[in-house]
Amino acid sequence: MKKLIAVCSVMCIGLLSATAALAAGTVKIGGLFAVTGPAAFLGEPEKKTLEMLVNETNAKGGVNGIKLEAVIYDTGGDATKAVQLATKLIRDDKVAVIIGPSTTGESMAVIPLVEKEKVPLISCAAGIKITDPARKWVFKTPANDHVAAEKILNHMAKQKQKTIALLTVTDGFGASGREQIKTLAAQKGFRIVADEVYGPKDTDMSAQLTKIRGIKPDAIICWGTNPGPAVITKNVKQLGIKTPLYMSHGVASKKYIELAGADAAEGVMLPAGKLAIYDMLPKNDPQVKLLRDYDRAYKKNFNVEASTFGGYAYDAFLLVTGALKKNGSRAEQIRNGIEQANKLVSISGIFTMSPKDHNGLSLSAFEMVKIVKGDWSLVK
Repeated sequence: MKKLIAVCSVMCIGLLSATAALAAGTVKIGGLFAVTGPAAFLGEPEKKTLEMLVNETNAKGGVNGIKLEAVIYDTGGDATKAVQLATKLIRDDKVAVIIGPSTTGESMAVIPLVEKEKVPLISCAAGIKITDPARKWVFKTPANDHVAAEKILNHMAKQKQKTIALLTVTDGFGASGREQIKTLAAQKGFRIVADEVYGPKDTDMSAQLTKIRGIKPDAIICWGTNPGPAVITKNVKQLGIKTPLYMSHGVASKKYIELAGADAAEGVMLPAGKLAIYDMLPKNDPQVKLLRDYDRAYKKNFNVEASTFGGYAYDAFLLVTGALKKNGSRAEQIRNGIEQANKLVSISGIFTMSPKDHNGLSLSAFEMVKIVKGDWSLVK
């Protein structure tokens, strides 16, 4: 009898050990980023950030003993390729969650797949339609573009600027921003006096800007991601236009200043995440320490400062690891944990998700900044 009890004890201990090892295991995190192509300024820092965080976490023993593996593919910013690679991540690589894609168009293309396959997606793109209406398996970390639009319009109201010339790119991000600005402008008593567009690959917008110059608006709002906004900034300078120029959060990195040139970009204003100006924030701001630590770690690893766009992947990583700690490692457990995030201090802001809000950020996610002498300045 004693021998039988001893054998059973050994078997139970072995079973528990095996179960614990299985429970720990490895969780695969998929990454879909535009590492090359026109949107590389988004995808490259996102990829590097995710790789850096996975390495740092594994070096510390993982998440509750769970090791992480990043399986990352370069979409090149192409929506069709993004769907193909998302399919590969889910069916071949067996990832538990996907971070990305980098752009709104890619994200919208991938949504039907992840909803069907029941794998959580945390997009790194800003278009409001990604999470509005809320879909069970889809989240995103950049603040909704209507939040950025409202931040701009609130600043314009303080400056008593009432008439607006719009110049937006004809892609998913631009179309969404255009729609949000027009809706909010009508609600807030602004008047759209010009509504111009440009293509993602256009290399000169002088014709649209010449037309805008003749209309004499109080302000110009450009909505797009580089290189277009940088070209527009140069064109504004070349045409001698003195009208205040606002950009979207889609250019909130030093790459924009580099592409446009410090002289042309002087005085341009835009809503930006706090990462760009963390050293100007009050020391008691709850995000300051994390922002500083991220910037320093990124500089140490890659010899350049961290960008707001890499921060989107950082946010997604914190949401995933928070879910792993709280709920477990299966896809549905991760999804539930992301949706339960409450007052999560991150790079882009403080996230509070809910079944009806899969973005979880408010106006406080942005600060209005102005470019002064080739650098960011906080607009008071």
